[in-house]
Amino acid sequence: MGRLSAYPKVSVLPRVEALRLEATARDVGDERASALMAEAASLQSRAEQAGSFAGRIGHTVAPVFKPLGFDWQLTVGVLTSFLAREVFVSTMSVLTGGQADADVDEGVVARIRGMTRDDGTAVFTPSAAAATLVFFMLAMQCLPTLTVTRKETGGLRYAALQLAYMSGLAYVVALLVYQGLRAAGVS
Repeated sequence: MGRLSAYPKVSVLPRVEALRLEATARDVGDERASALMAEAASLQSRAEQAGSFAGRIGHTVAPVFKPLGFDWQLTVGVLTSFLAREVFVSTMSVLTGGQADADVDEGVVARIRGMTRDDGTAVFTPSAAAATLVFFMLAMQCLPTLTVTRKETGGLRYAALQLAYMSGLAYVVALLVYQGLRAAGVS
């Protein structure tokens, strides 16, 4: 995820430049200046992640996962987690402007919980969170397991079948959960 989310470099947004200029025009130690700089950093980080290779892949694949309530960020998290489930948290941490090797502390959890879509709505609505949990519960998200399956069976056939079956089942059940909750009025 590291290099995919770091390149290509994105130029500084005009809004970010304006916020930085406004912050530097204020007195040192001014609380509003600190808030403006934090907002500028957040906007720039979000633009960098969206414009990176990982963000572009997420935007491209997002329509496939949209029926599950996933946006491009959640799609990137799910795709990277096929390497290993535990990669999900570090990916989401990077997408929120943190670091991949950050310990899972309250700050990381709060940033992930507060993630927003491009339109400003929450990424993890109750229905999207439930669909994500169901997807993770059922999907084959462990590259080493697939490698062992391939090695033990002497070919790629059963590993591919395992990946397709488990991921397909995960998708369908997560779709039913998300759409069912939405139909029941749970956002």
